[in-house]
Amino acid sequence: MKSISLKIDDSIFGETEKILTRIKKPRNRYINEAIDYYNRFQRRLILEKRLKKESDLVKEDSMLVLKDFEEIDYVN
Repeated sequence: MKSISLKIDDSIFGETEKILTRIKKPRNRYINEAIDYYNRFQRRLILEKRLKKESDLVKEDSMLVLKDFEEIDYVN
């Protein structure tokens, strides 16, 4: 496990301490869980941006293919 030095705004620290006394969880565990949660959130945002970018890259081609299919004269 790595050790880090962390500066936290006084208001955030105070709120965190109040929460910790109510939920009976060690500060270290709480901060680790918060960082883990935020990392998962950020990974989802990165994936969302990547998928949007890739979708935009194929969008024009997909529309052309769709148009071609619409123009096919299906014979029964």
